[in-house]
Amino acid sequence: MSLRFETIKTGISFGTALAIVISWSMNQSVLWAIIHGIFSWFYVIYYVIRY
Repeated sequence: MSLRFETIKTGISFGTALAIVISWSMNQSVLWAIIHGIFSWFYVIYYVIRY
């Protein structure tokens, strides 16, 4: 249980950061980067399958 709280306190996860970087490189839009960051690993998997 402690590990989970440490992860939450640390901030964004690797998946979120990766989704934001991919989204920014594709769209150059802060709004889309935030939206894709919320979906994190789902967007990363979608990107890998799509492109």
